[in-house]
Amino acid sequence: MGKLVFLHNNQPVTDSLTVAEVFEKRHDIVLRDIENQITKLQEAGEQEFSLHNFEESTYTNERGREYRKYNLTEDAFTLVSMAYTTPEAMKFKVRFIREFKRMREQLAEMNKPSYMIDDPIERAKKWIEEQQEKKKLQTDKLVLTQQVNELQPKASYYDLILQNKNLIPISVIAKDYGMSAKTMNKKLHELGVQYKQGDIWLLYAKYQDKGYTQTTTHAIDADKSKPHTKWTQKGRKFIYDLLKSEGILPIIERDQEGEAS
Repeated sequence: MGKLVFLHNNQPVTDSLTVAEVFEKRHDIVLRDIENQITKLQEAGEQEFSLHNFEESTYTNERGREYRKYNLTEDAFTLVSMAYTTPEAMKFKVRFIREFKRMREQLAEMNKPSYMIDDPIERAKKWIEEQQEKKKLQTDKLVLTQQVNELQPKASYYDLILQNKNLIPISVIAKDYGMSAKTMNKKLHELGVQYKQGDIWLLYAKYQDKGYTQTTTHAIDADKSKPHTKWTQKGRKFIYDLLKSEGILPIIERDQEGEAS
């Protein structure tokens, strides 16, 4: 048997599989009991309570087949287990209640700010985590600002058509100039076009509403995601004009100039 209570979305929960195993009931019976409680809550006008405390989910069995289950908060577990009244069931309920309490205390300790931690090593570790989270929040905010501005380009209909064509990673544009993506990003930074925030390059505010880029967020897994900025055709032309004014031409035009001379 696994843990009676575990953390899910930073909240102590149990699930219908664990309840079925501990109370020695078939899982389909526990699912029925849960859904009876959900129906009663809805009939009583407590849909919000139901949504916040009962989360339908899935699990995969040893044969690789996917089945339904529910994640239950402590309040949801209390409602469902009310019907389990035998002396043995009462012992199980006490075990769950104690485990929920222990998990709440563990969560509170985990979320304690660094200045409240006595141990200097643990305090330092927590401070680093806080700074990393602060930096991530700042990056997320700046990415969101760029995304909002990208949706409000001061552009003509022709410009809007350009924006909706294929998006281009900076590595492809850099290749046209015989550069690496790293070198191209650095050059655009030197020319005052963009700056680096965390792991992503963002445009300075004066360029964000021109329709030069589109920024999207790619989900890595359930808890992690990574933003990506790609350039539109209009943005590619902007880079071309900018670099040309600096005397930097794409490889194909250098070849043409060489032939002409």
